[in-house]
This record gives sequence, C-alpha cells and structure tokens, in this order.
Amino acid sequence: MLKVGLTGGIGSGKSAVAALLRERGAVVIDADGIAREVVEPGTPGLTAVAAEFGDGVLLPSGALDREKVGSIVFADPERLRALNAIVHPLVGERMRELMDAAPPDAIVVYDVPLLTENGLAPGYDEVVVVDAPEETQLDRLTSQRGMTEQDARARMANQATREERRAIATHIIDNSGTLDDLKTQVDALWKALTTR
Repeated sequence: MLKVGLTGGIGSGKSAVAALLRERGAVVIDADGIAREVVEPGTPGLTAVAAEFGDGVLLPSGALDREKVGSIVFADPERLRALNAIVHPLVGERMRELMDAAPPDAIVVYDVPLLTENGLAPGYDEVVVVDAPEETQLDRLTSQRGMTEQDARARMANQATREERRAIATHIIDNSGTLDDLKTQVDALWKALTTR
C-alpha cells in the first residue's frame, strides 16, 4: 500500500485533483468529508460541538450550521483550537478504519487540507501539494463558493503559506491553468505513483 498525502490551500483545486486520482484508481480518503460525517445529526461529534459552542450553531433541522461555526472559528484561533480538539480525533479514527479496509496493493490518497499545519507529512510515503496563486484562490472562493473577500482571506490566513506547503511536497501540481493542464499533470503524477 502506498500512502499519499494530498493537500493544498483552500481554493487551490485539491478536490478536483482528488477526483481525478479517484478516476485513475486511487482509494481516496477525504478528511473534509469525514469531518462532515462525524458531526452529522445524532453523532457524538455533533453533541460535543453543540456543548462547546451552544445550540446557536445548529440549524432548525438539528444539523450543524457550518457557515456559523466557520465564521466563529476562523475569526478566533482559540475557538478554532476548541473545534479541532473535538473533530480531529474523530476524523483520525474514521480515516484509520477506511485505510484498514483498503486492498493491500492500493494507492491510498489522503485528502487532508491541514496536512502541513498539523505536521503530518512524515506519515506519508509521498506528499502531493496542489498549488495556485493566492489571487486565484481568492477569486475561486468568492466567485465559485460565494464567500465574501473578508471571509476568504480569513480562511486563507489560518492556513499554511504556499511556501510552507511547497517545502513538504514530493510532487507539486500547479493548478493555475486549464482543466486539460490539470489532467495532464495528474496523469504524470499517477504514472509516478504507480511506478513507485
């Protein structure tokens, strides 16, 4: 089994690269998806988040109001640490379960947004960083995700710098071009990973 860490700043296009790797045969374990799963209604994770942040972070349906939580934690590092202390252990446990279920000859890609920030690079055989200029990230966040520029910049400021991410990379995917450019780079990456 080859363990590949995949990371990139918010709005870099990491999810697009993960999808392309999945199409090529990788087993993709999505930390963000798992982070949503562990705080679904009825889970111990959601109960703990509501206890920490109050019922005001719940929607009328009982689901987590992710936008509300985001606006709280990305404006206050202490509150972000409190949220991470609840969610990260639950995500780690679920990721281990999924890895254990993967075939022994699989290329397992861990889609981990905060891989750099949490010092996780040594746990992977390869680290792929999806890179894009900050202005490109900002444009994607405001035009495609509907964030305000202030919210987008606050989230970007809470992540590692491009230089910090690039420093831990064994492979860098430049996602500042077209989708065809991206596919060409992912094809080359997949060849390198399968060769290894």
